[in-house]
Amino acid sequence: MSKIPLVDLKASYAKQKEAIDAAMQEVISNTRFINGQEIKDFDAAFAQFCRTKHSIGVGSGTAALHLSLAALGIGPGDEVAVPVHTFIATAEPVSWLGARPRFVDIDPETGNMDPAELKGLMEGVSAILPVHIHGRPVDMEAIAAIAADAGVPVIEDAAQAQGAEIVKTDGTVVRAGGYGIAGCFSFFPGKNLGAFGDAGGITTNDDEFAAKVKMLRDHGRTTKYEHTEIGYAHRLDTLQAAVLNVKLTVLEEGNLRRRELAADYSEKLRGVGDLRLPPATPGQVSVMHHYVVRTHHRDALLAFLKEQQIEAGIHYPIPLHLQPAYAFMGHKEGDFPVGEAYARECLSLPIYPELTDEQLERVAAAVRDFFEKQ
Repeated sequence: MSKIPLVDLKASYAKQKEAIDAAMQEVISNTRFINGQEIKDFDAAFAQFCRTKHSIGVGSGTAALHLSLAALGIGPGDEVAVPVHTFIATAEPVSWLGARPRFVDIDPETGNMDPAELKGLMEGVSAILPVHIHGRPVDMEAIAAIAADAGVPVIEDAAQAQGAEIVKTDGTVVRAGGYGIAGCFSFFPGKNLGAFGDAGGITTNDDEFAAKVKMLRDHGRTTKYEHTEIGYAHRLDTLQAAVLNVKLTVLEEGNLRRRELAADYSEKLRGVGDLRLPPATPGQVSVMHHYVVRTHHRDALLAFLKEQQIEAGIHYPIPLHLQPAYAFMGHKEGDFPVGEAYARECLSLPIYPELTDEQLERVAAAVRDFFEKQ
């Protein structure tokens, strides 16, 4: 029995091997490894994809968050609202800058930052950093309203949401990364748009903010040897931009395939055991970076799938407030009950454009089999 991986990077590469190899060879041949034309090309193409005025390629999704916070002047004495259900990279740059994360519990259905919880925690907050977790957009209209009332900026952590869409109440469609002052993207290899190493990007519609980020990402320089501010080494590599330029051409197609696979999963798993499936949320178009189910039998199901040569994952088993790295903040179990329950119960099933209908049926059949034996 062949293994079904959680993510299949080999299949993704095989689909575009010839074009990717040629793009990388072009960079190697012209030796423009730093600030090459491919970066400018990618910035233009990704801005168009996200329907934003600017896109700035950077070294990683974490670097994107770091630069965006730094460009806004976040520092000691500031607090930034961050959801408890996310990868630690959402909070780390806040801490690097000497600021403090203000943890916020999540919506029990979507796993995203809960605007109702956020509203009660805004006193003293200098910025809001919601995460479009698992490729599902946050309720940005509600969060933007809270931010406007408090007079603070919103930075979208869109690391998992390249192409996700928010339909506003007036019918306007905004893509992830186009709502706040900045959208921060990760192009880690396993993302919907993945490079061949670390890479990231920042989108914005603000000219002044874009100029500040461009300067900070490259040592704060204005000319080759003139540096007006202390900056960072957060540039995007030209080789990674070359790969991303090729892979961007099939991102829309890949996101559509992910939504089709997610719909198929939901049809085959509806009513099975105590599974809670990803909800359909009006006004939000997910790109299904993860297909996350919830069950009280999570660990047993994970072990059973492993026996069936099916890889599943847990995104994420420890909420931020219970991470050892943030023990100094003094939080304890029970402080954020929704996020804690989500962490105990969530399980990600394989989903990627190259997953075949036959593989999906095998995964779904294994899940059904597990619950029939309970």
